[in-house]
Amino acid sequence: MPELQHSIKRQRKYLIYLLAIFVLGWGFTSAQSIYAGLILGTTLSLYNHWIISRRIERFRKAVEEGRKIPSLGTILRMGSAALAAMIALQYPDQFNLVSTVCGLMTAYVVIMIDFGIQHFIKRTNGKER
Repeated sequence: MPELQHSIKRQRKYLIYLLAIFVLGWGFTSAQSIYAGLILGTTLSLYNHWIISRRIERFRKAVEEGRKIPSLGTILRMGSAALAAMIALQYPDQFNLVSTVCGLMTAYVVIMIDFGIQHFIKRTNGKER
């Protein structure tokens, strides 16, 4: 399980770096509504990542102790996505809806890329056969 915790921390760090890049893009380019949408979506994506990581830890503890398995917070994550869409629709001149949706997907893209990189590293080091 420590490997999972390291992966979650690494992915969270990548998301924060990506968010910083989007803030710089918002501050230094003329495409402010696009970057504002990316910032909004990525912020809520980071929140969703935090929720799922907490729920996975609860899930693991429940399995170890033989208790009833709790939910993984799907309603909360869907609610945050709906909130992002509502904000982007309410203020279309400040937030681009398409970039907000793309921002909501960034955590999943980061997870897939991180998994691919880690799999490649383990494979080249001979730890996985």
